[in-house]
Amino acid sequence: SDLVVEIGPGIGSMTAEIARKAGKVIAIEIDKNLIPALKENLSDFSNVTIICDDIMKVDLESLTEGWAGPLKVISNLPYYITTPIVMMLLEGNVAWDTLVFMVQREVALRMDGKPSTKDYSALSIAVRYYSEPKLVFTVSKNCFIPKPDVDSAVVKLKKRILDNTPDIDKDYFFKVVKASFGQRRKTLLNSLGNQSFIPGGKNKLREVLLKLGIKENTRAEELTIYDFLNLSRELSK
Repeated sequence: SDLVVEIGPGIGSMTAEIARKAGKVIAIEIDKNLIPALKENLSDFSNVTIICDDIMKVDLESLTEGWAGPLKVISNLPYYITTPIVMMLLEGNVAWDTLVFMVQREVALRMDGKPSTKDYSALSIAVRYYSEPKLVFTVSKNCFIPKPDVDSAVVKLKKRILDNTPDIDKDYFFKVVKASFGQRRKTLLNSLGNQSFIPGGKNKLREVLLKLGIKENTRAEELTIYDFLNLSRELSK
């Protein structure tokens, strides 16, 4: 009963395996030269719809509207467009339950980044705002022909509704997060204190940090997502 959207099915090797188990598959391929082989390889499956288009231009919400069962999006994402596609799905209105991506290993580590580690970043916060991430396994670069320069990893994102967010201005929250990580070696006081979206500058920031029990010399990578939620809530008052 699952609806599976596959981004970049290529000639459909994995698509065929998915189609055997899913209720319906929508395969979106940007390369028109691959479409004839894709159609031929999937001709036995009546539950597969093939669309030749750029995923960034496809109205996925309309395509998947009305589906009663779980919706999953899977892809072996091209490295150069990983973050735009992930953020489009996270921030958009498509009612997905699970996202499963193969991405560059370094990106997977950032998506699953934990506080006080080098992989923790604004992307880690964005992913955790919308989902529960899990790095499933790593795939060696030696598994691919031609061999890429880096290893890959499969990451799974399960949608969740974050607690403690009803009164949060989401745009303001992400401004605070991005500015905090923009110069990650700086303390929050220095990375946020001069930002134009914080009226009162460093004085206001000092007050808020004191109220929240956060030391002035704290850096962005030391804060949890809930710390950032509280910080943005207080700064926006």
